[in-house]
Amino acid sequence: MSVSMFRRTILALAGAACAEAVSVALAAPMSFSVPLNGSEQVPPVQTRGMCEARLIYDPDTRQVTWNVTCTNLSSPVTMAHFHLGTAGKNGEAVVWLTKVGSTSTPIDGPIQGASTLTPDQAKDFVAGNLYINVHTKDHPDGEVRGQVLVPK
Repeated sequence: MSVSMFRRTILALAGAACAEAVSVALAAPMSFSVPLNGSEQVPPVQTRGMCEARLIYDPDTRQVTWNVTCTNLSSPVTMAHFHLGTAGKNGEAVVWLTKVGSTSTPIDGPIQGASTLTPDQAKDFVAGNLYINVHTKDHPDGEVRGQVLVPK
């Protein structure tokens, strides 16, 4: 291999490494909101209730933090989750937003917390395949729901 060919190869590899470093540095945490309402439930729920989930997601660590505030729900919140499922489809709960297994004590105030997603959950999160469901005493299967759509 000639010296000039060797230098070109080294420069190409260095450029690729720099490009990769820049793309990793650009994957900064993102903040966005998810509106939740009864019409998104499957089947839809007639309710005046609504919630807003404010999320922060860090793609480097796969950590998601949440602050969910609700108004005008029919009864106290009993639990909330991220569920696996696309819009219009129900799916299993994959991340509890409230205390795991706690359904008997009503939740007062905003629902706040954080979790590190598994690699598969992170892929589903970014792809829009997760939704948030808030369950209440009067609607144990969920009163309001919102699809998580990460800004591009």
